[in-house]
Amino acid sequence: MDTKFSVAIHLLILTSESDEPMSSEQIANSVGTNASYVRKVATRLGRAGIIEGRRGVSGFSLLKAPERISLLDVYRAVEQTEDVHVFDVHQNPSDECIVGRNIRPVLNGMFREAERVVERELAGATLADCIERMREQIEKGPAGEKSEASEGSEAGAASAHDQDGKDR
Repeated sequence: MDTKFSVAIHLLILTSESDEPMSSEQIANSVGTNASYVRKVATRLGRAGIIEGRRGVSGFSLLKAPERISLLDVYRAVEQTEDVHVFDVHQNPSDECIVGRNIRPVLNGMFREAERVVERELAGATLADCIERMREQIEKGPAGEKSEASEGSEAGAASAHDQDGKDR
């Protein structure tokens, strides 16, 4: 399964929330991939007018506020398509079988309707929504428990906040 969409959201959250521009190498370390893949995704986001990176300057910056970047915009940018496509139907069903003769039109219609629902959901969600959920998750901690940062621990606070106290 292709992961460009989730990598793009990860990259955008890091870009939005970092005080300093993050290089493709730094982003790759966070994502768990290589820097060239991050640059490939970033290039697509740049072509869509979502981020910019400057030659000779390390890092990326958002060109729009997170509230103005829908997840549908991100999907379309990295998948390079206007339509959300989640499901495929197998290519060679047998015409000698009654199910094989009819499976493609049946599933294509059902799958397209499901994809329209996904498209509407993505259009209604923004990068800001992802950032808010990320902050909530950090607050809960990895097992859904309050993190040390939320309890006021200095060690926990340092892991959940940068030097300026901004949530990460």
